Amino acid sequence: MNRPSQRKVPADLQGAPAQVAGRDRSGDVPYALSLSAAWAWRVGLIVLVGGMLVWLLGHVSLLIIPLLLAALLASLLLPVMGLLRKAKLPNGLAVAVTVVSFLGLVGGMATLAGRQLALGLADLWDEALEGIRQIQSWLSDGPLGLTTLQIDQFIEEVTGAVQNNSGTIVTGVISLGSSAGHFGAGALLTIFALIFFLLEGERIWRFVVGLMPRVARIPVDGAGRRGWSSMANYVRVQMLVAFVDAVGIGVGAALIGVPLALPLSVLVFLGSFIPIVGALFTGLVAVLLALVAHGWVNALIMLAIVLVVQQLEGHVLQPLIMGPAVSLHPLAVVLAVAGGTLIAGIPGALFSVPLLAVVNTVVRYIAGRSWETDPAVGGVPPPPDGLPEPPEAPPHNDTPEDSIPHETRKADQ
Repeated sequence: MNRPSQRKVPADLQGAPAQVAGRDRSGDVPYALSLSAAWAWRVGLIVLVGGMLVWLLGHVSLLIIPLLLAALLASLLLPVMGLLRKAKLPNGLAVAVTVVSFLGLVGGMATLAGRQLALGLADLWDEALEGIRQIQSWLSDGPLGLTTLQIDQFIEEVTGAVQNNSGTIVTGVISLGSSAGHFGAGALLTIFALIFFLLEGERIWRFVVGLMPRVARIPVDGAGRRGWSSMANYVRVQMLVAFVDAVGIGVGAALIGVPLALPLSVLVFLGSFIPIVGALFTGLVAVLLALVAHGWVNALIMLAIVLVVQQLEGHVLQPLIMGPAVSLHPLAVVLAVAGGTLIAGIPGALFSVPLLAVVNTVVRYIAGRSWETDPAVGGVPPPPDGLPEPPEAPPHNDTPEDSIPHETRKADQ
């Protein structure tokens, strides 16, 4: 009796499951489509869960934003606290000195900038009125050729629109007052969280790791520590970038006589924490001040100064300092800022890049199974360059001679 001949499996299907390699697949779904569908539903599920998390977190933004801001500040202030601890200060006293000094520094800068702003607004207001009169003259005598009657009619239409929408304006003022109350509550919560992050940060993190399944605790611990280190590097480097932007634009504005140079420097410093976009918009404010105060020539000089500072940041600071610190491409930074702004406004623009840096570090850490060689979580580090690899262990026998009891070996003999 002849046995049926076995069908030869093509080389590209060797090692595939038998139900795939051993039968005709002419009526099956193409492999590319099947693979794409498998990826699609998984990616779609991740996007859906991520969207739900963003939606849920948006309803507790009064809690999330202060916690994120406290984490950023804690990563910035931990080296200061470490220096105080090395000076033999107790832990609680070191935290108190660090937080009070930081609040004093921020309050002093805000007070100084506020006083300069209050003193300069009176002179700037007269110059602004003169600029408005020049604009009216240009509208009348310039290429548009508008008459005084047309300009007055336009002003009356704007005034009427404001009066007709007074209810909306009042609602906006009430909403602004509510936002100010939320801001005060958020500031207190930020300070409270900052104190505990500095005082018991390690204990809090151990508690969070303990909530994970036992098998996942070491990877989560290592990934979290690497993510925290990445965020700390980002904050410190961004502090340096913001300082360079503020000094460059502020000194340039002072040299050409732009008013409010000191408040402008503070504004640029704060705005620079929104990478690329923040310094650009605050630079435009400097150009507008130069235009109102001294005309077109001074505004063009101020614009050139802003562009030079931006080129220094984009071609020197970002590639040489920011890139190695957070391992993010400038395009990824711009897209993160834009996406964060669309999702959460100014807080989204502020926190999008550090969150992206943390996610990038965590994903790389877990995907590369780096906890196996991370000494921070008990892994075995690889040998230094130039040293030979440790010898491999001998193959394991099922019943090695040393594992056989002495009596059994004697009986066999």
